[in-house]
Amino acid sequence: MGLPVIESYPMPDRTALPRSCASWSVDPARAALLVHDMQHHFVRAFPAGRSPVVELVENIAALRELAGTLGMPVVFTAEPAGQSPGRRGLVGEVWGPGIGDDPEESAFVAPLAPRTGEHVLPHVRANAFLRSHLGRVLREEGRDQLIVCGVYAHLGVLLTAADAFMNDIQPFVVADAVADFSAEEHAMALRWAARSGVVCTTDALLRDLLLGRAPRDA
Repeated sequence: MGLPVIESYPMPDRTALPRSCASWSVDPARAALLVHDMQHHFVRAFPAGRSPVVELVENIAALRELAGTLGMPVVFTAEPAGQSPGRRGLVGEVWGPGIGDDPEESAFVAPLAPRTGEHVLPHVRANAFLRSHLGRVLREEGRDQLIVCGVYAHLGVLLTAADAFMNDIQPFVVADAVADFSAEEHAMALRWAARSGVVCTTDALLRDLLLGRAPRDA
């Protein structure tokens, strides 16, 4: 199948968010920031210079800056380039061969290049916990909250948030710091994420990280 051509659509605002079933308070002493697969291969599917990719990159950058200021772990996940068919498995049958050997395709988009002290974790499945060291990193850092942003909302973001919940790690999905194949799939992912986590906006999360209060957008 491969990646679709994604048309521009507006990012959801706070008035469009589903009501979160959880009422957890985000705590910078407990939380880590996960930036999911913000590589050129995936981000280039969006129309450049238009919504939602403009807000996507800007909002992730703002979250990353504050996380660094507050001493929170920042974790970037990345699909490895040039995977063999055996390693790609059933994912290859549905989504094709993945990232090729061109280094530009596997590189992170500007301004999200990882910095010294930030974690970069290769993973070969959409769920960032699966076949990666994400769980170990969070345990070693003493973190039991995970702020999830990146692409794609109904695939890697949602699966990762669900796995966090299943492992007693509180997920916070940032509604306007994720993006998807369409506005409909984006909204669907947020509805599902709200059933087992907190769905919030970037501005609310930045505010509550600074103030030590729970995000309340709904």
